[in-house]
Amino acid sequence: MEEKKVLLGMSGGVDSSVSAILLKENGYEVVGTTLELYRGSNCCNVNTYLDAKNVCNTIGIPHFTYDYKNEFQKYVIDDFINCYSCCKTPNPCIECNKYMKFGAMYEKAKELGCDYIATGHYAKMEYSEFNEQFKRCVIKKSKAGKKDQSYVLWNIPKELIEHIIFPLGDFENKEQIRKIALEKKLKVANKPDSEDICFIPDGNYKKFLEI
Repeated sequence: MEEKKVLLGMSGGVDSSVSAILLKENGYEVVGTTLELYRGSNCCNVNTYLDAKNVCNTIGIPHFTYDYKNEFQKYVIDDFINCYSCCKTPNPCIECNKYMKFGAMYEKAKELGCDYIATGHYAKMEYSEFNEQFKRCVIKKSKAGKKDQSYVLWNIPKELIEHIIFPLGDFENKEQIRKIALEKKLKVANKPDSEDICFIPDGNYKKFLEI
């Protein structure tokens, strides 16, 4: 059977790194990619790219970086600023998922001849047959409880869902992921989670908006 090719978004963290291992062990031809979104953020710096590339070298898959800083400015940062100016509360991660991590990455996947895209999100993709009119792939909650991230994926274009793989959907906690990384001797096994907004690493929203 011919291998299915998948483009995996890699942040240099343990979740996406273990996702690469799981995909490869399940027979996929894996291509790792890191999107350059915002210079100086905690998810788009030299260490991000180096960590992702080192993992790919370790497990024997290619890795590429692509510059999407202009698109990130338009769809994520400008939206963040505009929301505050209109007295709304933005969620930049939701916009980033829709336009960048899935939208732009899926277009790149097609260019590279990939059948699927994948990320290290804690979520699941399942085929649902609710009734005769509702038959399609949907995103559902993972088994990870408080770590579940399906809620930030609600606005991903519906036509893309059948092309998405979430390798971590059946894991119950982050400790299981770190254990795999340690067993595979990945240097990122104990890398801390990134929880702040990537383009405001110090959490000072007021200072960012004033600039």
